[in-house]
Amino acid sequence: MAAACVNNNNDALIVIVITLFLIITLPSSSMAGSNFNQQVDITWGDGRGKILNSGKILTLSLDRASGSGFQSKNEYLYDKIDMQIKLVPGNSAGTVTAYYLRSDGISWDEIDFEFLGNLSGDPYVVHTNVYTQGKGGKEQQFYLWFDPTANLHTYSILWNPAHIVFYIDGRPIREFKNLEGVGVSYPKNQPMKLYSSLWNADDWATRGGLVKTDWSQAPFTASFKNLKANA
Repeated sequence: MAAACVNNNNDALIVIVITLFLIITLPSSSMAGSNFNQQVDITWGDGRGKILNSGKILTLSLDRASGSGFQSKNEYLYDKIDMQIKLVPGNSAGTVTAYYLRSDGISWDEIDFEFLGNLSGDPYVVHTNVYTQGKGGKEQQFYLWFDPTANLHTYSILWNPAHIVFYIDGRPIREFKNLEGVGVSYPKNQPMKLYSSLWNADDWATRGGLVKTDWSQAPFTASFKNLKANA
């Protein structure tokens, strides 16, 4: 009987361990399945933002009258966000495709990916920034090493208490550490939603505003797929 009791206890222990493993490893909130109809709301653009293919694809467009944008239905305090994006092809100078996390209020926190349009054949510039309590000033820019308009690529933001990491196709391109101990502010208290928009910024986006938007190329369109958020 004692041996039987030991076996039963072992079985119970195995069940407890498996349950704890699932609790620890599974995300508390996940946009698994990637259905934009369930994940986001198109918030502006008067029809220029569209959810297609039963929620699997989202497109944003920009013309002379307006751009467009969307935001996530959920908000998060720390997360890992992944999104596949195909940027505006051709002469996209003057346009900006933004993909970022932001909290509400006048003293907001924000974590930015911004893709600055280019003349045909020139590399896209990736602009990154971190805001804390409405204050930014932490910009870094990078040139993409591939054509982001030919195929979808995965752009990710990891935000946790230790650091913020920007990834492209799984490759970290920037780390912003939590250095509050030496007086550097860090976003940690305000939950954020995911936002994306396509808009005209030809006063600064391409070569500091020297190259203006060529509206004969409009409408400009960016495509989105496979949004996942583990928070």
